[in-house]
Amino acid sequence: MAKNGDEVLNQTTQSVAAETKKREGKLKYGIIGTGWIAESHIQSLLKMDDVEIVALADLIPGKAEAFAEQWGVKGARYYPDHASMLKAEKLDAVSNCTYNVAHAQTTIDALNAGVNVLLEKPMCVTTEEAVEIMRAEKKSGKLLSIGFQPRMDENMKMIKRIVDSGVLGKIYYIQTGGGRRRGIPNSTFIEKSTGGIGAMGDIGCYSLDMVLNAIGYPKPLTVTGYTSNFFGTNPKYQRPDKFHTAAENAARFGVEDFAAAFVRLEGDIILDFRISWAMHLDTPGDTVILGTEGALRIPSTDCWNGTVGGAMTLYHDVAGEQTQTEIPILKTKEGLFDLKIRSFLDAVWDKGEPPIPSSQILYNQAIIDHIVKSAQLGKEIDVVIPEI
Repeated sequence: MAKNGDEVLNQTTQSVAAETKKREGKLKYGIIGTGWIAESHIQSLLKMDDVEIVALADLIPGKAEAFAEQWGVKGARYYPDHASMLKAEKLDAVSNCTYNVAHAQTTIDALNAGVNVLLEKPMCVTTEEAVEIMRAEKKSGKLLSIGFQPRMDENMKMIKRIVDSGVLGKIYYIQTGGGRRRGIPNSTFIEKSTGGIGAMGDIGCYSLDMVLNAIGYPKPLTVTGYTSNFFGTNPKYQRPDKFHTAAENAARFGVEDFAAAFVRLEGDIILDFRISWAMHLDTPGDTVILGTEGALRIPSTDCWNGTVGGAMTLYHDVAGEQTQTEIPILKTKEGLFDLKIRSFLDAVWDKGEPPIPSSQILYNQAIIDHIVKSAQLGKEIDVVIPEI
C-alpha cells in the first residue's frame, strides 16, 4: 500500500553548499602512468587553477610526451619511470595511474619521497600490499586518498544519509554487485602480471564501497568466495584490438571475469556480493539493504557508471501500514572526476583529511583479496589483516 513518505524523504535530503577557496600559488603535480585512466585525471587537473602539471612518468618510451602533447600540457618534464621522477622533482602531489600490480610500490615510493598521493582504484591487489601502503602513509605523514569518485555522486551520498537517518533500523543483510553482460576491457586489465585481479578490481570495488561506506565500513570477518573466467578465456567472447586477435586476448586472460562471495561483517551483518565483466544476463540484481525497520532497493546500472540505475525505493511501515517511498534521482552538478580531483587538492592545501581514506579501503581490498584466496582453497576463510 503506497503512501506519501515525504516526511521520511525530508530526513535525508539536507544539502551543504560547496565553498570555493582562492589559493595563492600552484601545487607542483606529477602523473605516474599515462594510460587510459590518466586521461580522466588530466582533463580534471587542467580545469584547476591552483595546480601545475610539471612532470609525467611512463615505462613506455615516448608515451608520456605523446600524452602531454595530446592534452596540451606545456613545459612538463618526462621520465622513464616513477623513481627517476620522484628523485629529480620536488613535487607536492601525484596521481598514481599505473596498472594494478604496480599500485603498491609506486605509492609507497611516492609517500617515502614526501609526496601526497591520489591513488587510482583498486587500492592494490592484496591485503598485504594495502597494509604496506598504509605503513608508508603513516610513516611519511603525507596524504593518501583512493580514487573512488562515485562517492562524490549525490545519489551515493543519499544512500548513506538514508542509513544514517536510522529509518532502516539495524542493518542485517546486504546484497550488492552488478556488472556487465559483455564488458571485458582487455589491455593490461586482463593479464595476471599487470591487472592482478579482474572484474573485482575494475568495478567490484565500487559496488563494495557503495554499501560499505553507507554502513560505516565495518570490519570483514570471514569470506566464502568464488571466481571464474569462462568468458574471458573463450575467444568467442573476446574481441580483437589493434595489438591482439580475439584468440590471443583469450590466451592472455589470467584474472576473474566473475566473482561471488558471502561475507560476514562486524555487527552481525551479512554481505552477499557478485560482480561480472561478462555473463548471459543483463544484471545479477539490484542492490538491497535490509534493516529491522525498513529496506532500501537501489536499481543496478548497465556498466557501473558511478551512480544508481534509477529511482531508489524505501520500503517501510507507517502507522502499521506497509508503504513505499520513491527516492528520486538526484543530479550531481559537477563531474565526478572533477569533484574527486578537487577534494584531493583541497585536502593537500589544507593539510586536511583524505577524501577517501586508506583506513576504509583497506577493508574493501581485504574482501577482494580474501575472495580470491577462498576461491583457491574452496572453503570459507577468516579475514586476516596484519597490524599497521
